[in-house]
Amino acid sequence: MAKKKDFHLNEIELSQIREAIRNDKRPKVAQRATAVHMLHQEQRVANVAQMMAVSTITIYKWFDRFREGGVDGLANQPKGRPKRKADDKYLALLAETVDQDPSALGYSFAIWTVERLRDHLEKETGVHLHVNYLSVLMKQQGFVYRRPKHDLTALQDPAAREYAEELIDELKKRHLKTPKSSSSLWTKRS
Repeated sequence: MAKKKDFHLNEIELSQIREAIRNDKRPKVAQRATAVHMLHQEQRVANVAQMMAVSTITIYKWFDRFREGGVDGLANQPKGRPKRKADDKYLALLAETVDQDPSALGYSFAIWTVERLRDHLEKETGVHLHVNYLSVLMKQQGFVYRRPKHDLTALQDPAAREYAEELIDELKKRHLKTPKSSSSLWTKRS
């Protein structure tokens, strides 16, 4: 058999409940405080629930919320989306970071990916965002994703490159000087 819950309040809790019933401007808090007070007066949970037009589970929840958070625990909890994690400072740092070369910040890679950018910003701000959300933020801020162009000019020998360009120019000039053939691959049907 389940252990019977103790609804008795100590003197401090009882004075808080009475104060909330009399003076709290939030109607829901006064209603819930009344229910807690009735439980303290040894009213049955089912009777209190019927008088308050709620379920017995709700009465138990109200009492537990009072025990955990006092009178303020009886107030309605905020609904809707949580506050935005990426505030203006975060967005400013995002824009500043995207404009910088990762190697200038001490990284061994040369291209920002969303994951790398997220990890860097988390290290700097302590704010963890999901990669998809960061992608949405970047799109809202006007950033677009482009595939990097792989450029090997830094690895090329400048002298060899210059020689190859001169050779190509000479071959193009020779090609222009050669006479064009009068034969064609296209013929008429006979």
